Amino acid sequence: MENQTQHKYIQIKGVNIFYREAGPKDAPVLVLLHGYPSSSHMFRNLIADLSDKYHLIAADYPGYGRSEQPPITDFDYTFDNFAIIIEELLETLGINKYSLYLMDYGAPVGWRLAYKHPERIDTLIVQNGCAYDEGLEAFWDPIKAYWKDKNDLVAEETLKGFHSPDGLKWQYTHGVPDASVISPDNWEIDLRHLERPENGRIQLDLFYDYQTNVTMYPQWQEYFRTQSPEMLIVYGKNDYIFPVAGAEAYKKDVKNLEYHLFDAGHFALESSGTEIAGAIRDFLDRKVKRN
Repeated sequence: MENQTQHKYIQIKGVNIFYREAGPKDAPVLVLLHGYPSSSHMFRNLIADLSDKYHLIAADYPGYGRSEQPPITDFDYTFDNFAIIIEELLETLGINKYSLYLMDYGAPVGWRLAYKHPERIDTLIVQNGCAYDEGLEAFWDPIKAYWKDKNDLVAEETLKGFHSPDGLKWQYTHGVPDASVISPDNWEIDLRHLERPENGRIQLDLFYDYQTNVTMYPQWQEYFRTQSPEMLIVYGKNDYIFPVAGAEAYKKDVKNLEYHLFDAGHFALESSGTEIAGAIRDFLDRKVKRN
């Protein structure tokens, strides 16, 4: 059955990239861009919910999930490079028109693609991903300290705690009204790649590189104003990492905006997945033309 999820590997820029694919090949494409510290695993249920009618692609970035983790000496772990990997993956698969689902780290990856190739974008779906300074509140204080001084050992120790077992559990359960609905499999699966040699340093490098995204916020906001993309926001309103002020900020620049808040935390799909999938289906059914 073509709506059954397939699990595949492909060589992109010399890196073995794992990705999930499901849905009719001639259907509108939705590219799912995962966040930190997760992988395409976070989209397993959404893929099943939408693959009857849409063609879904979800890849793991280098060093995440089941994708290869090249040594730091051979690969620069930056958001620029992640965007290059995803862009070439889509081009290799012959996909040149798509919607993007942008979550957490997936937001700056996806904004780079949309800004570079606005003609390829059908719609944008934002779930707890940022493009505004308003979305960088208290959680970001140690990261901002790290930007100022990469040798700040206090900040570094705080950042390491984010991907400790307790830190991972907190990211999935904080702000969730009933944490019992969140499967512990989530952080156990994340630990698989986070415990690989060098991965802790990779995560710190990406925390440091995140400042490059902030410098690009004005460009992306200009893209929103000039290109007027169709955008759906499906946001966990209790998120401490990217708080709801960051979601509200999109209203300043995005004309074609549909806005939904859910009583959920950072990984909103884990507790509000059915409702979010319904909102996405309704949005895509109205906004995206079928072949």
